[in-house]
Amino acid sequence: MMRYLDRTADWLAEHGATHTAREIAQQPRLWRELIAQLGAQEPDWRPWLNKVLKTPNLRIVLSGAGTSAFAGRTLAPLLRERTGRRIEAIATTDIVADPLAWLDPRLPTLLVSFARSGNSPESVAAVELADQLLPDCHHLVLTCNPDGALAQRARTGERTYAVLMPDGANDQSFAMTSSFSCMYLAALTLLGGHALSDVRNHVEEVARLCEARLRQWPRLARDLADRGLRRVVYLGSSGLAGLAEEAALKLLELSAGRIATRFDSPLGVRHGPKFMIDCDTCVVMFMSSQPYVRRYDDDFHTELCRDDIARRVIALGPDGDETLAVPLPDAEDAWLALPYLLFAQLFAFECSLAQGLTPDNPCPTGEVNRVVQGVTIHPWRGPKACVNG
Repeated sequence: MMRYLDRTADWLAEHGATHTAREIAQQPRLWRELIAQLGAQEPDWRPWLNKVLKTPNLRIVLSGAGTSAFAGRTLAPLLRERTGRRIEAIATTDIVADPLAWLDPRLPTLLVSFARSGNSPESVAAVELADQLLPDCHHLVLTCNPDGALAQRARTGERTYAVLMPDGANDQSFAMTSSFSCMYLAALTLLGGHALSDVRNHVEEVARLCEARLRQWPRLARDLADRGLRRVVYLGSSGLAGLAEEAALKLLELSAGRIATRFDSPLGVRHGPKFMIDCDTCVVMFMSSQPYVRRYDDDFHTELCRDDIARRVIALGPDGDETLAVPLPDAEDAWLALPYLLFAQLFAFECSLAQGLTPDNPCPTGEVNRVVQGVTIHPWRGPKACVNG
């Protein structure tokens, strides 16, 4: 009988968890499929993207809503440091609410849209506002839905290129899991400046590790979730702070808000948010592979263990000293993010079940939906963005 995350298909169906479990477990396979797909399609996307990237003074904006926004927030500092390009992460919800604060017509722009469905009101509106207000704008759409509005739009515009994720990445469950990791990996491949052969090697190494952890971590996550936690704080530095934000949201979503979550950096958490850490709190730290950054991670980890306030402190890192070792010693943080993400998804899944919820739909009453509803997009009739100075 088919099993996912150490549970039978019948058990998962009975507990409303089939889609979420399958979509977490399928990720290593989808990552391999994505890289093979990008390799086959390279003659199409490489010339288009290279031409755009040669544009002088190019501004690259990584954009999305919710989890899709956090893919950009994780990648922006990592890509900026690696490539030296001007790369920023701006949520579509910010662009739509106040476009003149975020769109700069003085700069040619590549707007990278992360979108599982491609139908979210803010995702579509952000693209339209960029075209309305920016005289030189190109669009790179990373989406899981070939029938979504953004994918359809890319078929008619030469300034827009869409990259579709592999079949199966368009998650059917409430919370984004494989859709997030596939879009993240696609952006890292396209914009990270790596040779495709190097990406393929990294992906294979990460996929093998994650397949091994999928056999080991579900029971650990289950034991941790059964401890009656009331709060979970995720911490990470630089791009891993964006991953901490995604991890906190995943747990908040799958626990339907019953477990309070917070994200921060090891340096930032001391400035007030540390008050949240008490005897009912689990702290999860995503440790950096960069030696200088890691010194700050280690300092706060030592402080947490010395204070002995939190119920549990878990550190994921590339060496053997952490609570949960992720043995990718030569990997950059961008690659470590994938196994870190896997742990966060497993933990959120088990917390959902421990709360007596159905992970595939933790909010059956419909106040929160898989694709956001109830958003009215107001037409922009304001002034054109200022181009002086």
